[in-house]
Amino acid sequence: MSEVAVITTDQGRMVIEFWDEIAPATIENFKKLANEMFYDGTAFHRVVKGFMIQGGDPLTKDANEEHRWGTGDPGYKIKAEFSDRPHVSGVISMARSQNPDSAGCQFFICLAPANFLDGQYTCFGQMVSGDDVLSAIGDVETARAGGGEKSRPVKRVGVESIRIVSREEAGV
Repeated sequence: MSEVAVITTDQGRMVIEFWDEIAPATIENFKKLANEMFYDGTAFHRVVKGFMIQGGDPLTKDANEEHRWGTGDPGYKIKAEFSDRPHVSGVISMARSQNPDSAGCQFFICLAPANFLDGQYTCFGQMVSGDDVLSAIGDVETARAGGGEKSRPVKRVGVESIRIVSREEAGV
């Protein structure tokens, strides 16, 4: 019985199928955090139109920490698991800093093909339901963030929960 991640947002629901054979340690970490309800109440804090939406930062639970959004982690880093899978629309991948082994909890979902990420970021699954939700989040109005990039959603895009369930339970 294969498991999927159900990401419930204030825009609707997205379902992610895992690539167990590609990134087993990354998936184990993501499932662990989801099962601990680590992601509940976070937000998609970065939306780059035509590229990706990014979430998973625990600091986004607190509006007073907005100046630090994008820097939060679970208190540890995980080792990268690169593959030849392409970053296409709907692919979920781990966000990281310049160091390939610096991912922890933040992730992004591609809005379009992003070949320049291939082999350099740990992709670990593909969206199987919720294209309309992904598009809606990708189209939210954005303003300039701290670094000058026009990627901070003007209105909060909340993540209510991420649950790990069977494909059958998710209805996919």
